[in-house]
Amino acid sequence: MMNVARSVPAILACALALSACGQPAPQQSGPPPAPQVTVASPATRTVTDHDEYVGRFVAIDEVNLRARVSGYLDKIHFTDGQMVKEGDLLFTIDQRPFKIALDQAKANLSQTKAVMDFTKADLERARTLLEDKNSNAISKQAFEQRTQAERTAAANVQSQEAAVRTAELDLNFTEIRAPVSGRIGDRRVSVGNYVTGGTGASPTLLAVIVSTDPIRFEFSIDEASLLRYTRRMGTEIKGAPVELKLIDDKGFTHKGEMDFLNNVVDRETGTIRGRAVFANKDGLFRPGMFARLRLDAGAPYQTLVVPEVAIGSEQVKKFVFVVGSDNKVQQRFVELGPLVGPDRVIRDGLAPTDKVVVNGLMRVRPGVTVAPQEVKAADAGAPAGAAPAAAK
Repeated sequence: MMNVARSVPAILACALALSACGQPAPQQSGPPPAPQVTVASPATRTVTDHDEYVGRFVAIDEVNLRARVSGYLDKIHFTDGQMVKEGDLLFTIDQRPFKIALDQAKANLSQTKAVMDFTKADLERARTLLEDKNSNAISKQAFEQRTQAERTAAANVQSQEAAVRTAELDLNFTEIRAPVSGRIGDRRVSVGNYVTGGTGASPTLLAVIVSTDPIRFEFSIDEASLLRYTRRMGTEIKGAPVELKLIDDKGFTHKGEMDFLNNVVDRETGTIRGRAVFANKDGLFRPGMFARLRLDAGAPYQTLVVPEVAIGSEQVKKFVFVVGSDNKVQQRFVELGPLVGPDRVIRDGLAPTDKVVVNGLMRVRPGVTVAPQEVKAADAGAPAGAAPAAAK
């Protein structure tokens, strides 16, 4: 019995040893594979820097229609908001009083002409008697009196002719026509209301017309930009091409040109007023509408660009990852320029032969060895317009 008890632990130990020998030995794992990244060399592009400005559209012609004569408004010949042409009849003031005044003026003119005809004939008779040396039928004083009467009658005729022209003008002023072509606003006075005319302080405002095609765009230019434009283009900026973007546009699709630059810089703001002109045949632009304008900031130049997705940030610094000849990643701080489509201009920090990581940035860090796969860079030498980092 004692020998069997002592043999039990030995039997268990042998069983455990045999079971351990039956299990496979653990395999030792090797180093992880190098992360795969996509790299590309910077592309060379011809770029033109631009400045952006926020401004608003203004009409070239804006006319407040007011009555020139007083009277009751008789007719309105337009629909609110419609397009009108120069010379179109818009309002009619009751013409009956003015027609009566014209008839009265013509009658007065006829009367004064009759008086003038009589005084002329009387003067001729007096001149005949005065020239007759054998007759003393008229004195020299009487002849002078008749001469004076003839002159007075002629002056009265001229006065009445002027009164007739004034009455005709007043009658014409009862028809208020469009002085310019454009879009008219809503009527400010309804038919039947009395409107005040003339050149006084408060003639009645009837409606407002604004021209639509072409249309102007006004904005302010800071002094630094003004000096840059002046040194590049001289004092004459008129005719320089500009581009415009509305709030719902994807890009600067509307083309125009500079029309005017003010002659003084505002002392309070340090800016000068600029103005561009745009065609507006479809009436898309409205006076008072805001938009962004882009103006060339300098001459075209060649520079390096990389995809915007390759740019990383470290606080305020910008960097890219560059793969060296040993396939190790380096962090390269760069100076950025404006955005050119999907690419970013690199002003400093890169060479044309560098291999920039453009895909897989989250899998790399400085000093890591990677498996780079090079892709073709963007077409070199393609012209592009650069947008500024911030609008003015």
